Amino acid sequence: MASATASFSHENTGHHGHAATTPQQQAWGIAGDAARATRTITLRMTDDMRFTPSQISVKRGETVRLRVENQGQVLHEVVLGTQASLAGHAAMMREHPGMAHGEAHMAHVQPGRKDDLVWHFNRAGSFDFACLVAGHFEAGMRGSITVTP
Repeated sequence: MASATASFSHENTGHHGHAATTPQQQAWGIAGDAARATRTITLRMTDDMRFTPSQISVKRGETVRLRVENQGQVLHEVVLGTQASLAGHAAMMREHPGMAHGEAHMAHVQPGRKDDLVWHFNRAGSFDFACLVAGHFEAGMRGSITVTP
């Protein structure tokens, strides 16, 4: 779950929402080095509260650049995690909609902008991603990632 003391606020209009911290292992992987990305996957976000594609497959050990494009008219974000971590974070965002947060597994993207999230998928399994802007998660703005061995 994101810390309330991280360096990004949803009101921020800057390009990157990533906190400058030492990468920390998560159940779904660890922040990746852009120079080691083996491919780029474009992940589009729209105001119909959907991601395209909504399902992504990667191989364990792969470092992927997610090019996150906001094609809508409102702020969207992508947060990588598990169903439990995303549901918990979404509940926290409902209680504190202006909460400052920013982690390597998140990208907050203003309308008409794009950002890159680079992630090293070093653990096999089924993981998820979602937009946790208040109301977006509940509207179904979610997707899944399958990391094969």
